[in-house]
Amino acid sequence: MSPSIPAPSEPAATAATTAPALRHPRALVPVLVSLGMLVAVVSSLGAPLIPTIAAEDHVAVSTAQWALTVTMLVGAIATPVMGRLGDGPYRKRVILTGLAAVMAGSLLAALPVGFPCLLAGRALQGVGMGLVPLAIATARDALPPEKARAAVATLSLTTAAGIGLGYPITGLFAEYLGMYAGFWFALATAVAAFVATTIVVPAPPHRPTTPMDFPGALLLAGGMAALLLALAEGERWGWSSLSLLALAVGAVVLLGGWVAHSLRSTHPLVRVSLVKDRGVLVANLTTMVGGVGTYLLIALVTRYVQTPGSAGYGFGASIVVTGLLLVPFSAASLLTGRLVRMLGSAATPARMLPLGCLLSFAGLVCFLLARSSLWGIGVMMALAGLGVGVTFAVTPGLIVGGVPAAETGSAMSFNQVVKYIGYSTGSALSAVVLQAATAPGSGLPTNDGYRSAGLVGCAAFLVTGVLAVALTRFGARPRPSVVAAAGGAAAEASPEPSRP
Repeated sequence: MSPSIPAPSEPAATAATTAPALRHPRALVPVLVSLGMLVAVVSSLGAPLIPTIAAEDHVAVSTAQWALTVTMLVGAIATPVMGRLGDGPYRKRVILTGLAAVMAGSLLAALPVGFPCLLAGRALQGVGMGLVPLAIATARDALPPEKARAAVATLSLTTAAGIGLGYPITGLFAEYLGMYAGFWFALATAVAAFVATTIVVPAPPHRPTTPMDFPGALLLAGGMAALLLALAEGERWGWSSLSLLALAVGAVVLLGGWVAHSLRSTHPLVRVSLVKDRGVLVANLTTMVGGVGTYLLIALVTRYVQTPGSAGYGFGASIVVTGLLLVPFSAASLLTGRLVRMLGSAATPARMLPLGCLLSFAGLVCFLLARSSLWGIGVMMALAGLGVGVTFAVTPGLIVGGVPAAETGSAMSFNQVVKYIGYSTGSALSAVVLQAATAPGSGLPTNDGYRSAGLVGCAAFLVTGVLAVALTRFGARPRPSVVAAAGGAAAEASPEPSRP
């Protein structure tokens, strides 16, 4: 059984494929984590500010929603492209370019000159969503196997855990310093990350340059844009409208064409054939379906607690209070990720993935039964964070252990895209279920609508748990988790798996 992060032990691992020595080894992991936290801050600037953006820029709420949608769209397109470029000798340049795009986007969004400028800025900020896979690839290449395992697990948690930090920060800025203060904060954070990356992050190993798969990039970009646009606009256009159905068909055709092209291509944007590896398959499936449940829960909580008490439920909470209720989610996910790593070789996917799904399922059950108090919602978010922490600490190791080192950035980028699909689907599902529970002429859904949406989330985590059990316990080739202790096996590890 090969370790999840292969350690080269043959003479083939020569200086030609070895990364240069680190100039600041202790600072590398904090800098890489800061990239993930920047992504979390950028992504969290959209949802809490939508009503404020609509009021400030005198646009409809549905139009202001594009401040969130456009970032997700650009991120889904840029992430696999950046991942492929980052698998070659230019990874550090790609990271710095992504940070430069975030800086430019934050500056544009921070200028009070109208909604089009803000929208353009949010689009540029979306480029930064491709930074996390590159940070994971850097950790794998630059750190010893044992430290790399811990770093990869931590990095996988930053985007989810950062939500609980980004929302209250965004709320504080919006409530006390105005809508644009959050974008100035994002600019300052991006500048600091750019400087730190320039100083600390090493150059990647000297691998051959892989030709860019432009046809694959166009097919994937078009398919993902159509899919995420359909999910984002389904509520406004109507889920049975001809425009939406045409967009959905187009997404299926383009993504199907991308898969067929990738299987035939010598240098595909994402090596789809690697999904045949059972570890990669279970990681992507659990990431997508689990992402549906996670973002559905977050969308429900943020909307529920801000509903005025006159509706018969809700707390009329401010953006700040709403954000603070997400802090237990972040704290629990980070803490659990660390505890899972401490379990070492006992933290196998067959044990951890079902446990993570069970904890997340318990969080949604708490939402169904104990949402009449803020403390109950806080406990529920902590339980959900425990589940996310367990799951996200394990899934990166399944991918890293199933692909060659030269494919890490590309494979993790595809996993991020799958995660975005899950998040967008969860958000859309919450809107659909609550809209169905809203009476004509009423602006608020009934309390039963939240119960129905919670049951949908429970179903998502049940499906995720079944997939995890089926693919990890009954597979022919079980793999250890990224957090599995290597011990002496790391020194005797087999070389990287050959590329199919």
